[in-house]
Amino acid sequence: MTTPTAALAAAGVSIWLDDLSRTRIDSGNLAALIETRNVVGVTTNPTIFAGAITDANDTSYDAQVSELAASGATAEEAVFAATTQDVAAALDVFRPVWESSGHVDGRVSIEVSPDLAHDTEGTVAQAKQLWDKINRPNLLVKIPATKAGLPAITKAIAAGISVNVTLIFSLERYADVIDAYLTGLEKAKAAGIDLSTIHSVASFFVSRVDTETDKRLTEIGTDEALALKSKAGLANARLAYELFEKTFADARATALLDAGANLQRPLWASTGVKDPALPDTLYVTELVAQGVVNTMPEKTLEATFDHAVVTGDTVTSGYEQARAVFAGLAEVGVDFDDVTQVLEDEGVKKFIDSWHDLLTQVAEELDSQR
Repeated sequence: MTTPTAALAAAGVSIWLDDLSRTRIDSGNLAALIETRNVVGVTTNPTIFAGAITDANDTSYDAQVSELAASGATAEEAVFAATTQDVAAALDVFRPVWESSGHVDGRVSIEVSPDLAHDTEGTVAQAKQLWDKINRPNLLVKIPATKAGLPAITKAIAAGISVNVTLIFSLERYADVIDAYLTGLEKAKAAGIDLSTIHSVASFFVSRVDTETDKRLTEIGTDEALALKSKAGLANARLAYELFEKTFADARATALLDAGANLQRPLWASTGVKDPALPDTLYVTELVAQGVVNTMPEKTLEATFDHAVVTGDTVTSGYEQARAVFAGLAEVGVDFDDVTQVLEDEGVKKFIDSWHDLLTQVAEELDSQR
């Protein structure tokens, strides 16, 4: 019998897990998810690593932390060593997927320091450092889609580094991200780099859009406003896919594709359902389209495997409905530009806070071992 995750994969969706830990790798759990849940990639972020490295019940990092403490490593050096080791190991687990997918999937992402979110040159320098240290062709370096991140994306792509662009909330910023990718490809081509070796995904966040928009709709409180709850996230993502289709079909993009470049695939991030009144697979089953990635927390992955109903493409037939949702939001007084700016600011801050929490806890652990 075909499982829901197998049906999702057959419908053109690449399933990635939004989680990673050394225990998950060493125990064989990651390999089992590849085998039984159709998982073909992994995304990480500082919050995920903070949870893994500082888990009191996880002893898998103890020996390495002791060695790093003895060597006099700083907290940042220790985190860099631990996270790059985990990502390299996960990339090796995914190597057969990378090969069998024609180098499209089998990807693992690692993020540049959130402290660099508004530092273009610092981001580029660390992207190169991560790329060289991990030294695996199926790596993706995560760079946030902040204004300072856009030129960093171009420079990283131009240097032949594959990039996962993260924290995209608005269509306007998504258009800028695609432009940054295409510009990077043009520069890479001019430098003689094989474009087929460069891959990228654009991580478009979904559930957080509903969380912020629904809060505003509840405050407005009219019947018209309340009828729009839990619709903005899907509408925003569907129009992002429409933009993806149009932009990569134009002359500029097709010239690069003809020269061997790869599509920058849309990736649905933040797909865990926050509102318990909603179906727990909403941001999976309602965002099925050919050539997208859906990165899921384990809870969402298991819910999808257990009971998701996959009916094929649920994106491309919904463009007009999506536009109607945005017209309705404007009519009831929701400033969606402000929504997306708030979400970007909050997203950067959350990752910075998680990063600093991680550094503090690792510093304490290093000190206790010296």
